[in-house]
Amino acid sequence: MDKENQTWVSEFLLLGLSHDWGTQVSLFVLFLAMYLLTILGNLLIIILIKLDNRLHMPMYFFLSILSFVDICYTNSTVPQMLVHFLSAQKSIPFHSCVLQLYISLAMGSTEFFLLGAMAYDRYVAVCHPLHYMVIMHGGLCLGLASACLAAGLTNSLMQTLMIFQLPFCRKVIDHFACEMLAVLRLTCVDISLNKVMVAISGFLVIMLPCILVLFSYAHIVAAILHIRSSQGRRKAFGTCASHLTVVSMCFGTAIFTYMRPVGKSSAGQEKMVALFYAVVTPMLNPLIYSLRNNDVIGALKRALERLKEKKNRLK
Repeated sequence: MDKENQTWVSEFLLLGLSHDWGTQVSLFVLFLAMYLLTILGNLLIIILIKLDNRLHMPMYFFLSILSFVDICYTNSTVPQMLVHFLSAQKSIPFHSCVLQLYISLAMGSTEFFLLGAMAYDRYVAVCHPLHYMVIMHGGLCLGLASACLAAGLTNSLMQTLMIFQLPFCRKVIDHFACEMLAVLRLTCVDISLNKVMVAISGFLVIMLPCILVLFSYAHIVAAILHIRSSQGRRKAFGTCASHLTVVSMCFGTAIFTYMRPVGKSSAGQEKMVALFYAVVTPMLNPLIYSLRNNDVIGALKRALERLKEKKNRLK
């Protein structure tokens, strides 16, 4: 591409999900409800784990970190998407686009590493129950969570710097947010190196945690099959079912989209996957972990009872 066709972009235009006004209003109402449910659900999980001493365990520590990451991830894209549903001009300044891509990619990467750490936690709980609290001590849990966040931030920083140092010929992004693959399509130059980096990043961020999850659950299944009582097997599987549900949703769609060569996935597919990670998954995570977890339900009941008693005393 000739240099005269390369332009410095001060802002980008986002095509969004629809051009029909009625559809946009309907989507605004739908995604606003999902956004509020996401924020309230994840905040509730964090508050319950913080207030209830019975939930001060490694499993719930990682769950509270996951809820925090989901809140950050959702806030990086959804509020802007909601504003654009009711806006005629769906523009985003260059620096805001950089920040949005960095935060969403960082939180998404961190979530994959966290799911791997949570799989290891479940492996220790099922396969080494007598030594669980010794192995999964506070220092290790904090170290694993910090390592997940550091790895996610580092991966995002490298990808963001490599993408936004490229010249752009166009400024119209066929997406509702500044997503990595969508922004790469706007460049004027050869992006072979970026394709290689996306592939390497995909392997490190998606496939390595996925391999850890598969390894952990292979040992978990083997351990469960050796439990003689059916009640014991159900209890052991119950401790892993919620996490396995979330893992299946996240890794399945991520592998389908980001582990294929850049350019092989369509813009429509990328929008659907981005919506899944930005809206659906953060909303479902607290529902999955609470509805299938008696400890969380018990903590919620105790919290409501304390509020009721406090209200009665004030009367």
